[in-house]
Amino acid sequence: QVQLVESGGGLVQPGGSLRLSCAASGSIFSINVMGWYRQAPGKEREFVAHITSGVGTDYADSVKGRFAISRDNVKNTVYLQLNSLKPEDTAVYYCNADVTTRSGYRATPWGQGTQVTVSS
Repeated sequence: QVQLVESGGGLVQPGGSLRLSCAASGSIFSINVMGWYRQAPGKEREFVAHITSGVGTDYADSVKGRFAISRDNVKNTVYLQLNSLKPEDTAVYYCNADVTTRSGYRATPWGQGTQVTVSS
């Protein structure tokens, strides 16, 4: 079993910043890709950013230049720095990971989500 736990969401004014964290725990042998997705009210879940084990990154066009993803492979944790936040960034942010377990199985768990609200 592999679990992901997010933290760091909250209420912030437009132009402000937040840092989200997502820690993976459980029967982990290795983690390939770790990523962030978000879901706004009434909308489908969408890709935000991901980072590979080799620290290659990719971002949605809507967040390029404003968000930065990073990871700590020792702590099995991925971070998302959110800068220059806009009201349209308001959503529940979810963490996802592509994990190889100690048993040799592949797992792709999701976290429970953390709310980010951008409002004045």
